[in-house]
Amino acid sequence: MNHERAKGKGQRAHAFVALCPLPFALSALPFALSALPLALSALPLALSALLVTSCTRAARQPPTARAENLLLITIDTLRADHVGAYGYARARTPTVDALARGGALFERAYAAAPITLTSHATLLTGRYPPGHGARDNGLHVSGSVPTLATTLHAAGFRTAAFVAAFPLDHQFGLNRGFDVYSDRMPRGSDGRLMNERPGSQVVDEAIAWLGVAPAASTQPPAPSPQQPAPSPQRFFLWIHLFEPHAPYGDPASGRSTMDRYDDEIATADREVGRLINVLGSLRDDTLIVVAGDHGEAFGEHDEYAHSIFVYDTTLRVPLVMNGPGVSAAVRSAENVTLADVAPTVARRLGTTIADVDGIDVSAALLGGALPARELYAESFAPLVEFGWAPLRSIRSGNWKFIAAPRAELYDIVKDAGERVDLSTAQATVVRQLDTRVSRYSPPSLPLSRTIDASGLERLRALGYANGPRHDTDTRIDPKDRREVAARIAQVTSGELTGAALVSALEEIVRADPSNSQAHLRLGYARLQQGDCAHAEQEFKWAIDGGLPTADAHLGLATCLGRANDLAGAERVLNEAKRREPDNPVITANVGILQAAKGDIGGAIESLKRAVSADPGLLEARFNLAIAFAKAGRRAEAASTARELLARLPPTAPQRAEVERLLRAVQ
Repeated sequence: MNHERAKGKGQRAHAFVALCPLPFALSALPFALSALPLALSALPLALSALLVTSCTRAARQPPTARAENLLLITIDTLRADHVGAYGYARARTPTVDALARGGALFERAYAAAPITLTSHATLLTGRYPPGHGARDNGLHVSGSVPTLATTLHAAGFRTAAFVAAFPLDHQFGLNRGFDVYSDRMPRGSDGRLMNERPGSQVVDEAIAWLGVAPAASTQPPAPSPQQPAPSPQRFFLWIHLFEPHAPYGDPASGRSTMDRYDDEIATADREVGRLINVLGSLRDDTLIVVAGDHGEAFGEHDEYAHSIFVYDTTLRVPLVMNGPGVSAAVRSAENVTLADVAPTVARRLGTTIADVDGIDVSAALLGGALPARELYAESFAPLVEFGWAPLRSIRSGNWKFIAAPRAELYDIVKDAGERVDLSTAQATVVRQLDTRVSRYSPPSLPLSRTIDASGLERLRALGYANGPRHDTDTRIDPKDRREVAARIAQVTSGELTGAALVSALEEIVRADPSNSQAHLRLGYARLQQGDCAHAEQEFKWAIDGGLPTADAHLGLATCLGRANDLAGAERVLNEAKRREPDNPVITANVGILQAAKGDIGGAIESLKRAVSADPGLLEARFNLAIAFAKAGRRAEAASTARELLARLPPTAPQRAEVERLLRAVQ
């Protein structure tokens, strides 16, 4: 693993480590009960040239050939204008470019939301976000909605998905219909569970599932799920690559953000090429679809990263189709949405998917016209994460309308950059489109979150806040918080650490004092610096602000423990337990507290429950071994220590202390 790359990817978690152990733990072992993001290393894999056919428009035939298989490739955070086939002169995307030359490229493809889970759910269901329910990361896709996987599985396809990051974890509902849904993230050298993994591991697993030998790699593959034996059965394979999501490469390298972003795009393209090159004879019968899930902002509209605003900077995505039934060298200028992918590919595979918002765009695969229609997109992240107003948009004819406390209207034919707001001059159009956008969704959200606190923290480590929701009639327009949103993006991107991180968070809470999530992050940033005196107040503000999880309680309990206020820490942990009674992280901290108070029997029971609920809580396992030792249960202490050593990577720095404990109890 590239050390500098590890440093860059790891910095994001230091911005917010919510689930840390209490300081009065019975060891100084620096295991964290929260997850850190995985370092990704780029592998210089060679690509074989893809065969490209070309023909004139007059020679094209209707795409009537049925595909036998489907390979769906989604590349996270990929802007269309950073792909060579879309005209980017500095692009290093030979694989996607070749697929475009040999197939169909959609010049105007748009996500239904600039959010990973939400956009993927739309792509796989054919429904806009109100229809599938996953309106933000951490929310659940409705279990009653058909997906490409459930539809194709019912039609007899082998189905498999290999995803690269926690926002697509199986708990959020996209696993339905897949025989194999590989979302298991590896552990780092320190034993911590990661929130993302490199594309090379995803592709290695996909190749293994296909039943062909993986290409040589300098990086060992991730542990693979149980693989079924290869069969002639038709297949649907989905791979998700997290490159080029922020942070890009190593922020400390001195290279520009854009260069590092392009490096990660090149890495993703190489991995796509490696997978396609091993298809062999399967290639002729396989429909290949490559899509971005959303774009990325680098200062356009004063926006950075993605998820809050709904400008085309983050909604426009690349979309390429190649394979049976797709003519070569097609460039469609028709407006399409990612909701069109499911009904289109279902038809190309000889089936249909029910109750969709998208349409079959097969006509565009010939360069033909599509029916006139409007496209919907939204972001409810401002509401779910910060209590601001959500943004809903509709694209109709020349107009793009954004419903907000102060509505926006753009003539996207004359003003593709959405720079001149015409809402005042076109009041009639605004009223008409506001009525139409409300037919898709009201500006409110009946929210029932199913993710637990540890899952919320893993999302935050990847830059998704998932903070409080304020159901009030008057909400802040995200445009009035552009600077705050930009600072939040810097905080969550991993580009800031140490004093710079604290300074950025201080600016956020000054500008937006009610932002409980920022107070929480600032509390942990100060805690990381050893400044519990100031961190304690931030945690109290976060609790008073109504955060839905117990993360602030855990931080406050840590500070109280460091001050040897065990009674205060116990009160705070009890409140945390009341909020989240089944959270094993809280249970583990209760056990550590019990041990500090001398209640070894109670500590053993609590720590056993925590480890049983989540075997990956390594510090809980270590403290359990110590508690067994203090209780004179040496055999159980040794057994627990050996199990911990088996779970720790060979290079983990904590191994020495665990081995010392094991020698002491044997």
